[in-house]
Amino acid sequence: MDGTPRLRSAFPSTPQSDRRSRRLGGSERIQRVSERLPEIPALQASTYSSTPGEPWVPEHVVDAPTQRLFAVVVWVGLGIWKAYDFSTIQDTEEQGLWLFMKWIMLDGFYLFALPSFQIPWLEWSPFTTVMLFSAHAVMDGMLMFRIPIPIAAGFAALGRSLWGAYEMAVNEKNVNPRTIAFNESLILGRQIIHILPEGSAILNPERHAFCVDSTRSDVRLPIMINATNPISMEIMRIDLETQHNETLHLSKSQIKAMHKDASRLVSYGQQLHEPKTLYYTVKKPGLYLLAKVVDESNLDVTRKHTAHTVVVPCPRAIVLPTTSDRCKGELSNVDLEVTGTPPMRVKYRKVVNQQTQEATFESIQPEDFSSPLVNADRQLALTVPNRVDSAWAKPQKVQVPLTEGLATAGRWVFSLVEVEDGFGNKVTYTDRDHEKQDRHSAKSAPLHQLITVHERPTINLHGCTPQQPLKVARGSSARLPIQLGSTGRGAIAGTPYHIDLLFSPNDGISATGEHSRSALSRRETVKDLNQKPLIQEAGLYTITGVSTNHCQGEVLEPASCLLQNPPEPELVISHEEIFDKCAGSPIGLRVDLDLVGTPPFNVHYRIRQKGSSHHTDEVEKVNGLRGQVELTPRTAGEYQYDFLEISDAVYKNRPLKDLKLTQSVKPAASADFVSKPEKRLACIDEAASFDVRLQGEGPFSLEYELVHNGKRVKYALNDLTERLVKIETPQLHDGGDYTLALVSITDKMQCKEFLKDEAKIAVRHQKPKAAFGQLEGHRKLNILEGKQVQLPLRLVGEAPWTITYTHDGQQPQAIRAQQPNDKITVAEAGTYQLLDVRDSSCPGQIDESAQTFEIQWIPRPELRISPSDAAEPQGHSFVKADVCEGDEASVEVLFKGSPPYSVQYVEHVKLEHGAVAPKTKEIRAALQVASLRMNTAQAGAYDYKFNELEDANYKHSAKHFTPLHVRQRVHARPSVAFVNPGKTYSYCSVESDGEEVIPITLHGTPPFDLEFEIKHHGTGKPETFTLPGITTHSHDVRIPHSRVHLGKSAISLRRVSDSRGCSRLLDSTTPRVQIAVFDAPTITPLESSEDICVGDRIKFALSGVAPYTIFYDFSGQIRKAQATGTTFQRLAEKPGTFTVTGVQDSASQCRASANVVRQIHGMPSVRVSHGREKYVDIHEGGETEILFEFGGVPPFEFTFTRSSNTDKGGKKGVVLDMRHLRSEEHSLRIKASEEGTYEVVAIKDRYCSYAKPGVQVDGKAAKKLLM
Repeated sequence: MDGTPRLRSAFPSTPQSDRRSRRLGGSERIQRVSERLPEIPALQASTYSSTPGEPWVPEHVVDAPTQRLFAVVVWVGLGIWKAYDFSTIQDTEEQGLWLFMKWIMLDGFYLFALPSFQIPWLEWSPFTTVMLFSAHAVMDGMLMFRIPIPIAAGFAALGRSLWGAYEMAVNEKNVNPRTIAFNESLILGRQIIHILPEGSAILNPERHAFCVDSTRSDVRLPIMINATNPISMEIMRIDLETQHNETLHLSKSQIKAMHKDASRLVSYGQQLHEPKTLYYTVKKPGLYLLAKVVDESNLDVTRKHTAHTVVVPCPRAIVLPTTSDRCKGELSNVDLEVTGTPPMRVKYRKVVNQQTQEATFESIQPEDFSSPLVNADRQLALTVPNRVDSAWAKPQKVQVPLTEGLATAGRWVFSLVEVEDGFGNKVTYTDRDHEKQDRHSAKSAPLHQLITVHERPTINLHGCTPQQPLKVARGSSARLPIQLGSTGRGAIAGTPYHIDLLFSPNDGISATGEHSRSALSRRETVKDLNQKPLIQEAGLYTITGVSTNHCQGEVLEPASCLLQNPPEPELVISHEEIFDKCAGSPIGLRVDLDLVGTPPFNVHYRIRQKGSSHHTDEVEKVNGLRGQVELTPRTAGEYQYDFLEISDAVYKNRPLKDLKLTQSVKPAASADFVSKPEKRLACIDEAASFDVRLQGEGPFSLEYELVHNGKRVKYALNDLTERLVKIETPQLHDGGDYTLALVSITDKMQCKEFLKDEAKIAVRHQKPKAAFGQLEGHRKLNILEGKQVQLPLRLVGEAPWTITYTHDGQQPQAIRAQQPNDKITVAEAGTYQLLDVRDSSCPGQIDESAQTFEIQWIPRPELRISPSDAAEPQGHSFVKADVCEGDEASVEVLFKGSPPYSVQYVEHVKLEHGAVAPKTKEIRAALQVASLRMNTAQAGAYDYKFNELEDANYKHSAKHFTPLHVRQRVHARPSVAFVNPGKTYSYCSVESDGEEVIPITLHGTPPFDLEFEIKHHGTGKPETFTLPGITTHSHDVRIPHSRVHLGKSAISLRRVSDSRGCSRLLDSTTPRVQIAVFDAPTITPLESSEDICVGDRIKFALSGVAPYTIFYDFSGQIRKAQATGTTFQRLAEKPGTFTVTGVQDSASQCRASANVVRQIHGMPSVRVSHGREKYVDIHEGGETEILFEFGGVPPFEFTFTRSSNTDKGGKKGVVLDMRHLRSEEHSLRIKASEEGTYEVVAIKDRYCSYAKPGVQVDGKAAKKLLM
């Protein structure tokens, strides 16, 4: 379709590109239009297919211009819709915010979706799309929030920024003041003086340090040349070891290659005087100096000697290997070997258990070593001496000991960080270098040393000393009670202890308890902390030493232990029979025990009764060497006592042989309680019973007594034939402790035996009780509806308790309480009554004064409207009286419940113009009444719906609250305005008839009452007058003639009211109109001087009524100008005579004569070097002449500057000097010998002055020369 002819009115043709050639990699070219129009090809039917680069809608369906037209139509439609929304906006923030968000989304959807259609010319980049969207968003915000758009001010600012602020000149033409004020042709020319430089060459001008080693095989020595182009150089090298010197010759080709290398590093110009740095590569250490330099003219170039350039081997340092295991308290004894040119500095790092410290050794050098590098100022020390001696620069090897006390056990690492020689050559050892040593320790230089510092072991004995010997059975062994430790915290785990022991047998111990000379020594190794050495032979054992695999330890006291073998235990017995005192029959044996051994003893014996298959084994413990045991069986019969074995403190279970005793026993009568508890509990007013077992020959008589509070009551039971009887106490009415004691028993032989057995009875002091406790001092509680409450119980007795209660006489309920102050959880209102209680063992009683608890529900909150505020109550809706817009209106809301209250209401507004979204608000009241302030800001119908109510007790419940409505109508206030606000109704004093008419417009419901205010210029108090009964919305106000005064009077609208009783009080900012009576106008110059310069402004003050007509004469031409303000000014564009001849204002149309003359003078000018830029080259010490030519009226004063010459980049030079001169003639010549650019920056003649833009001439800083 590219060849399709188009009408001239059609859109421009769509730009086409050869997409196929683009895809095939062909370059894009602009085809020239041939002089002959191409022939229109015949249309052929073809099939079109959309390619990825074509529009989304193919062009054969809708061509590109039409697609662009559709896009523009959609955009314009959106703009019309946006303008409609703007016209319907009310003055509310909610509506503006909603519309702003709406149009942000619509504009964003349109702008971001449009590029996806790929319409030609509308395929914007993402950045362009974002910028367009930002512009639309700013416009949407300004429209929807009614932000004024300063269009006129914007165009004016744009015009001033592009073309400047034009002013009216004296020839009545608009002129740009900047073209007059900043006339570059007034100051022309400058003179540039350049002092030719002197050529030089310097080796190593920055005095860098150089070194070579295995990683840096060569170094590049810098040679800086200035204002010369050398063709040959000679460099002298002095060997540091042999002091032999050699001369290195640099040919022209080598120097040329050095130039190329330097140009690759830094871009240099073509000027010879520009400094340039060349680099010469050397590989050998030595002392280098520049011996000779020849330039293109075969002349020697000045060589500036600053210091020798010394290339030395790079410094290095290693850690000499040493043992890696040390003991706490020893010295580190680590040596560093430093090699380099003294004085050297080495920095190392010490890491102790991951705590890092760094230290530095300075001034490392051999003894009696002298070097210029030791001086305080190293640069001064390297100045060229008369005799070259490089012995001080030879590398030296120095060992530096690191002797530190190893006071902390753990892992110590000494590692090298950095080494530096006397020239400042620095080698830094990185973590990679240290890791290389760990991987290849044999090949790499040792850069760090790891030392493991071990704790020293300690040992002592625990529980055995010569005074407290260790006793062991003969033939048995024992563990030596050692206690292992260390100088740290606790013993050293995982490390064997080597213990040195000294042993002397009992016969080898001296009288003083010491070892004899024949004492034996041995070593025991303990591999486990719980392991102890095994000893068996009796004697004295002493620990003489302790050590681990790495460290020798310390032996603490006690260190000696005495081992003894005591004799085995033995037993000898003797006995005698025990007889009954009454019957005289034997009742048992009394056996005496004589013992040998180590107390305490345990004697095991067995008791057998003839005719019985059972026996009893007993153990008698004897703490000394003698003991006695009484064997008194309870039942009659023949008994055999066998003594089986004996044990003492050392020997256990040693058998006894043939130790037996026999006896026929007839025991005396006895009685005891069966299964007697330690103390039996009993309830008050109840009896207690016990079972008693009787022994002996019956029948029996049993006496017992009951003891309580110091009183004894005796009881007796006779003719008892049973072996088991039950005795019962009377009812126990007093609480406390009782004792039931068996007193005596009498058998068949009438032998009476005293009894010792007794039983304890604890009687409860009171019965269990139950009662309700108090909540807040009452047994009556108000709770929230549906909320659970715990009723407190007061229980007396032993836990647990079983309580039975009822609710409002319903079915009784039982609960189990574990605590004396337990609680009953309830959730229903009513009366709760306790019925019965029982504790763990006894029934109880209910406290009648506290057996009930009453629960009541707290009432829910209520809301109502005060009847005095509701004009027409209608069920749950209330109608308030109508009010005027802006009047105060409120309604009292009454509450019932528990303050504070919170009520939520929704404010629905139906405005007379526009719409407002509903607002949800909240009232919080601390008392029973709150005031709701009605919204009267805008006219309309208001509906306040109270939909949620809460108080201190209850949250809102829709089930228990019915919404209330309060409705009110707000009427708009009337308004009034001048039809032409700000207009001045003026006339001459002779023509003032007071019949001027001021039109006004009113809004509201007529009739209107209107009040005016007239304030005369020069009077303090204004006058007021009223116009009542205005029945129309448009009215012409006639000011009475008596109200008008000579001069200006301001008429303001103060108050308006309508038939609804609404009124509006207008403030002082309301637009007003003026009534003025003026005399003839006048014109007065604002400057007293009659001489002005081109570019200045001629200003006059006007009095009268604007606009004014000013008549003036400029250089013989009569002109007329208009002035709309109280001032008149014109720009002095060119020299001439300006004369004002008259002035006329708009009030009187009378012309006042005037004669104000101003003489306009031209600006002075100056030419340096005839107005051209002149270059002058001079040698150091020479001088040249500078010519200044002036234009204007003498005398002339001018200021010129000397600045540094412009560099290669074109950057303006820095001002070096500023001078001020005076001349009575039109030309002046001065001498100059300093380099720089000389130019004039300010000129002044008798009347006018001019300075270049941006130049500040400081009179104090400038030097003034009187000619």
